Amino acid sequence: MALVAGVDSSTQSCKVVIRDAESGGLVRQGSAAHPPGTEVHPEEWWSALRRAVEQAGGLDDVSALSVAGQQHGMICLDDRGEVIRPALLWNDTRSAGAAADLVTDLGDGDREEGARRWASETGTVPVASLTAAKLRWLADHEPGNAARIAAVALPHDWLTWRLSGSVGAETLVTDRSDASGTGYFQAAADTYRYDLLALALRRDEAEARRIVLPRVLGPGERAGTGDPDAGLSHLVLGPGSGDNAGAALGLGLRTGQVFLSLGTSGVVAAVSEVPAADPSGLVAGFADATGAHLPLACTLNAARVLDAAARVLGIGLDELGELALRAEAGAGGLVHVPHLEGERTPNLPDATGSLHGMTLSSMTRENLARAAVEGMLCLMAEAMEAVRAQGVGVERITLVGGAARSEAVRRIAPAVLGVPVDVPEPGEYVADGAARQAAWVLSGEETPPRWETGRSRTYTAPHAPEVLDRYREAAAREAAAHGA
Repeated sequence: MALVAGVDSSTQSCKVVIRDAESGGLVRQGSAAHPPGTEVHPEEWWSALRRAVEQAGGLDDVSALSVAGQQHGMICLDDRGEVIRPALLWNDTRSAGAAADLVTDLGDGDREEGARRWASETGTVPVASLTAAKLRWLADHEPGNAARIAAVALPHDWLTWRLSGSVGAETLVTDRSDASGTGYFQAAADTYRYDLLALALRRDEAEARRIVLPRVLGPGERAGTGDPDAGLSHLVLGPGSGDNAGAALGLGLRTGQVFLSLGTSGVVAAVSEVPAADPSGLVAGFADATGAHLPLACTLNAARVLDAAARVLGIGLDELGELALRAEAGAGGLVHVPHLEGERTPNLPDATGSLHGMTLSSMTRENLARAAVEGMLCLMAEAMEAVRAQGVGVERITLVGGAARSEAVRRIAPAVLGVPVDVPEPGEYVADGAARQAAWVLSGEETPPRWETGRSRTYTAPHAPEVLDRYREAAAREAAAHGA
């Protein structure tokens, strides 16, 4: 029995699953926490990966491994392959102004024209999350560090590189899905845009072309083998992927299918044969891990909305869900706009959360809990509508992520979203997708192996459009207050 390993190096932790390459059956697993914050030294991820692998029983009997990682994180390397500064993560909003500047710059001072050009040329309009925006922030705020850049990598690229034992940055590799989240890769043409990298770093294009960017591997292509000095020469390495592409692969989604993930961030994504190009910037034209595309809308706020509400009420998440289900739909008129850490969709990086409709009758524990659940789901409903506007038919969704474990979320979601909600058995879908990719690489076949993805339960409920209507009114007031 050949075994494969899948790694999910996320914002909060590193998870490792080891599965049977043929059937996908889970053999063992492990995990380790990452430090908090929006700026983390990559060595912390390497340390967590090693701990998670040890907890999972090691890699001595594993034939192949792939890494799926949080997207966008900026890792800058010098000419010796050393990390120049801690990585800026996707949820670091200091680069919001830099993103806005990039849009205007490409439009020669016209923001609307700039957004159109970015969408047309890369599929994505820069927001604070994108690597290009973080590079512009670095060029403006830490020019000394920016001047030292000899290579730029993403979290999964760097971890794959470390696993291979490579020293020179010229051996860095990535895949289409993660490259498509940088802002300087054109997924529709499978090519880097060094002119946009130059724009981000305020350099000329000739200088930008001297910077090493990871070689973009095709789906199912081998990235090399493990570090012989670490006893990993037997280990075949896959190209890896961004975390959302990994989740889509782990769920076994096919063209036209949509998933909604409620983790640290909220994500609505659909597998598509056609690249997206949304000049509004709400939908990113990412690639998936199979050679197709993954139009995606991402929010900064998701499961942590529930965490915050539970903390305010002094209860656990299970009790929060119980309270929410005791309240009527609409939470007695209480509306929570959950922009607790700013927001990416809509693009309001400096926004804060708010409660609307507070009255003596609406301010109950039950309504507060219900408003938190509905506010999170309304935020995701808006993201879903943005994806739908790109021509993606959304007839039902697959709901995953930490918050999907809440019975209240499962039961309220179809009422807010207006479509049936399929909830698969809990699992580590990103790590599972990486493991499935590893099995694909190991097999040498043209398509990934067919694995049983497990049973799912379908939730339905009468649509309650009035909940979303009230949310939209409150969110519009908040957007106006922040100049949007």
